[in-house]
Amino acid sequence: MASVELKKAYKRYGDVEVIHGVDLQLGSGEFIVFVGPSGCGKSTLLRMIAGLEDISDGAIHIGERDVTDMAAVDRGIAMVFQSYALYPHMTVAENMSFGLRMNGVDKDIIKTKVQSAADTLQLGELLNRKPKNLSGGQRQRVAIGRAIVRDPKVFLFDEPLSNLDAELRVEMRLQIARLHNQLDSTMIYVTHDQVEAMTMADRIVVLRDGYVEQVGTPLQLYHQPDNMFVAGFIGSPKMNFIQMTLRDGRADGAVVELPGGATAEIPVDASRSSAGATVTLGIRPEDAGGSAGDIEMPIEVDVAERLGGSTYLYGKCAGLDNFVVQRPGIEMARAGGQVNLSWSASSCYLFDNDGLAYQRLNQTLQL
Repeated sequence: MASVELKKAYKRYGDVEVIHGVDLQLGSGEFIVFVGPSGCGKSTLLRMIAGLEDISDGAIHIGERDVTDMAAVDRGIAMVFQSYALYPHMTVAENMSFGLRMNGVDKDIIKTKVQSAADTLQLGELLNRKPKNLSGGQRQRVAIGRAIVRDPKVFLFDEPLSNLDAELRVEMRLQIARLHNQLDSTMIYVTHDQVEAMTMADRIVVLRDGYVEQVGTPLQLYHQPDNMFVAGFIGSPKMNFIQMTLRDGRADGAVVELPGGATAEIPVDASRSSAGATVTLGIRPEDAGGSAGDIEMPIEVDVAERLGGSTYLYGKCAGLDNFVVQRPGIEMARAGGQVNLSWSASSCYLFDNDGLAYQRLNQTLQL
């Protein structure tokens, strides 16, 4: 395993700049997830690390080596693609061993490596099958096995689960997490699915339009987002945002005017803003579904999604047409009804007019 470092990395296609001076330090043995919406540059950044895309400016280090101008084959990485990229005329064993055979590795060593990887990935009984006789999850495990046998310094995964159905995605997510624990290897994983990012990563890199918005552990991003983009992207369903006016901004709290004229004090450091400024209050659906708190608002229900253990209500609240709230599974509200919501001011987030978060106070979580 090895660390990975990007220093002021840029990528341009002609006059169009798509990666804007990214600085990242990824520790040896970490599981790092690049996450963001389509077109944010996460796959491009991964391909730059792999050597499949030249960088326009900056440097990339893997371990102690500067690999900026090094060919992909010499970087000590292995990549797992979205499309599996298996040879249809080869067996599982032949697919897994192909790279080693091309490099002239001894046959006995190849056999040992392939068998070890097959045992790890529960492919031992499938070694003589061809890809057409495998399920999607089995094909993806073969692609991962092909990477494992190379003993790479860094594993790179480019949205490897997006072609699988929901049940297989969960299964493969667990298998990749277990694999990381077994191999203790550095892994960089690209996905647009924030649930995958939250459940698998040691640290998450949130990208937007070729910029790094925030880097942190899953709980850091969830509880301490730097801005509205991160706050809205991390968490499912996404955070509700209500625009309002700041009446008093202090280091020990912010007094805001709620829709309807009532006021509430939010425990954030709002000393950088003046009274009268436009601010945005954020409240997560799981925090808005209580029955006793500092802030009370009704929601006019448009849709109720009953999932058994919980119910999601979608409707009009605080001037928003698509307010979402999570309630207990036995919630009886139906479309056209009204439910009175109440939540604690301490569960709220507050953002300034530029979308930057005010620091939340009195947090004791170990993130």
